[in-house]
Amino acid sequence: MSSIQSDPDSPSQTLVKIRGLRYFRGSRAIFDGVDMDIKRGKLTAIMGPSGTGKTTLLRLIGGQLRPQQGSIIVDGQEVNKLSHRQLYELRKRMGMLFQNGALLTDISVFDNVAFPLREHTRLPEAMIRSLVLMKLEAVGLRGAHKLMPSELSGGMSRRVALARAIALDPMMIMYDEPFTGQDPISMGVIVSLLKDLNDALDLTSILVSHDVRETLSIADDVYVISEGKVVEHGPVE
Repeated sequence: MSSIQSDPDSPSQTLVKIRGLRYFRGSRAIFDGVDMDIKRGKLTAIMGPSGTGKTTLLRLIGGQLRPQQGSIIVDGQEVNKLSHRQLYELRKRMGMLFQNGALLTDISVFDNVAFPLREHTRLPEAMIRSLVLMKLEAVGLRGAHKLMPSELSGGMSRRVALARAIALDPMMIMYDEPFTGQDPISMGVIVSLLKDLNDALDLTSILVSHDVRETLSIADDVYVISEGKVVEHGPVE
């Protein structure tokens, strides 16, 4: 059984460094002095009761929201001090798989995965085809490239969204409740995929989830947030 242990000093590099984070929604403090270090190459879980702002934290890291106080530094860049162009370039290096990150329903699986490549690169179509099939192979769905989203199960849709999230070879992926709504078999497949992809692609992953057992089975580190503060933190053994 996985458990949270006290955090020893680690020489691992930090990809995301959060210091003194304060973020308010109206008069309510969602985060009140939060510090975090997300290590490169590791899968870090963010856990806590519903309504504690776990999804909000991902949006702050991605620059979609701005904190009232404190700093969020991603790969040496302070997110809330970047220009629109700099933030755009940084976001291209972040894969995001949000709970409501639905596929585009009027185009095929292939075109869904190809979308970020066509949008953000000038690669020839032949190379895009090879990359898309490679990403679909990585999530076990190479044979589904001609299907439409309406023909996919919930688990398959989540895996196609994952293939799209890794299309641009990001340095980091942020997952928002990736196990929600999945049957036990699909959940098992996705749990294994997240860990395998993190290791195989040398990714840094941040995983928000309320599924304790599944999350602790693959996480390297975990932060528990409650009432705006980190109440527990450490590696998972």
